[in-house]
Amino acid sequence: MTPSIAIIGAGPCGLTLARLLECNGIDYVVYERDESEDSNRRGGSLDIHAETGQRALKEAGLFEEFKKHARYDDAVLTLANQQGERVFQAGQGRDAPEIDRVALRQILLDSIPKDKIRWGHLLKGTTQDEDGHHILQFMDGASASGFKLVIGADGAWSKVRPSVTEAKPLYSGNHYIESRISPNSPYYSTMVSKVGAGTLMCLGSSKEIVTQRQGDGSYRIYLGITVPEDFVRGGTVNLTDTESTRRLFLSSAFFGDWADDLKDLIRYSDDFRSWPLYYMDPEAVSWKTVPGLTLAGDAAHVAVPNGEGVNCAMADALVLASKLEAYGTENLDRAVAEYEDDMFRRGAEHIRDGQKMAALIRHEDGPAALISFFNEVMASAAAQAP
Repeated sequence: MTPSIAIIGAGPCGLTLARLLECNGIDYVVYERDESEDSNRRGGSLDIHAETGQRALKEAGLFEEFKKHARYDDAVLTLANQQGERVFQAGQGRDAPEIDRVALRQILLDSIPKDKIRWGHLLKGTTQDEDGHHILQFMDGASASGFKLVIGADGAWSKVRPSVTEAKPLYSGNHYIESRISPNSPYYSTMVSKVGAGTLMCLGSSKEIVTQRQGDGSYRIYLGITVPEDFVRGGTVNLTDTESTRRLFLSSAFFGDWADDLKDLIRYSDDFRSWPLYYMDPEAVSWKTVPGLTLAGDAAHVAVPNGEGVNCAMADALVLASKLEAYGTENLDRAVAEYEDDMFRRGAEHIRDGQKMAALIRHEDGPAALISFFNEVMASAAAQAP
């Protein structure tokens, strides 16, 4: 018998939703492009917030398992300028612990029956039959249908989205070039002594170098730059050529005038990867509800990084699951409409927050603008405290 609900995408959003439906006794199936749960073991670290991500995990009965992997000491954020001088620190004691994306995904996968996930199903798009029922069309020619609701939780380049809205992701103008320094690097002990726990964000000249400790002790390095969308695809840089990539980013065109200690982060990092940053127009996060279809997570409201992405996505899963539980599969249109009304508001706010944060991080004054913002937030919180 065909499950009532199809979830496209086995990321944090789709899997959180699947787990919550499992807890509520609502039948579902998850379609995921990865060939198996072991085929994608990459991903950085995520900070999980109390009122959103953590709340979803508590409702899913997974919070105690989450705490076994959560790194509360990595919640600290340190700001420095391009000379490497540390000028601000925050986050000590903040209830937003870090967890590796891979670890969070595994916790969620382990909570879902194996037969509820269809691996190796890359969605091409959705169509409709003559009766208006939605059909999932996969790249290998296979198809699936008979669902009462299809939920696109398939990320920024969602294949479900075109059947819901004409909105598309927009390039922000900014890129991250991601790399890492692993424990077997000759620079690792120096890295530990100079960076330690948490995230170090070095800002200057409208650029950034970010380091973030991971669960295995390694460090992710992110080089934040403003470049054309085709910077990598167009051949400006060949990320597979490690030495030429290092030379480029150590040149005067990028980080050549930064402190030597910070340039060591480039000299000793490897495995360079491109991460162009996209966002949705916040005004486009609103559409007329399409019977039998909806979106969640980045598929609905992709934003440039602001620390809220996974939390907003898990909140989507929590709200949608609660509406489906409240109204049942016989009143899906009402459940989806109420969920979308809530999601539109949160999603647009999430995108705008991302835009504001990006402007502060890439400010020509370096960390000063971001420090001023943090001080205003802390002063406001203190004024509202009882």
